[in-house]
Amino acid sequence: MTAHTSPASAARPGRRPGTSTTRRAILTAARARFAADGFTGTTIRRVAGDAGVDASLVMQFFRSKNELFAAVMAVPADALTHFSDAFEGTDDGLGERVVRAFLDVWEGDARTSEPLMAMLRGAIVNEQANEQLREFIQERFFAAAVSSRNADADEGADADADAVDGDAMLRAGIVSSMLVGLVVGRGVVGVPTLAEAEREKLIMLVGPAVQSVLVPTP
Repeated sequence: MTAHTSPASAARPGRRPGTSTTRRAILTAARARFAADGFTGTTIRRVAGDAGVDASLVMQFFRSKNELFAAVMAVPADALTHFSDAFEGTDDGLGERVVRAFLDVWEGDARTSEPLMAMLRGAIVNEQANEQLREFIQERFFAAAVSSRNADADEGADADADAVDGDAMLRAGIVSSMLVGLVVGRGVVGVPTLAEAEREKLIMLVGPAVQSVLVPTP
């Protein structure tokens, strides 16, 4: 992967005016660096260079790379509602709504997408990132899918709640794996055909597959 280089890296290192401004600058630089290079490839020195500050200053705010990484992985609350919103409404078009919501979160505003990409790249080598990624997917995607399936089951007199829960969780797990794989192919591995594909084309192609998994055939 080509390392991300911020224009700020050319700035003269030193203390920025204002503690909050300096901290934000470091977090912004770290967010982009972790998203581009992953946990292992990111160094405090590189983050400091991107932010235009001394490495020692980064360590004053964040005592280790692990602590800096934890701060970077804070995903804005509004992003967490995206998956739940996709499950609102009827089953018609559910697959396309879910794929669109997933890509909107992972490939949209940098404030949301970069922490998630940092989690994804770091999950291989960093247990904290692995746990954060699991929690993010389970907290919203799994919960929304199970809630949606259970709501449908409640309409049937003979529904077995435990069976529905298990089935919904399995279906949600399959879909989340499909979509994470899509993001990895586009943003991490950089498979040319996936990376160059238009988002709407992907939604049109992947949506029906997601639909077939999430919505059981009567």
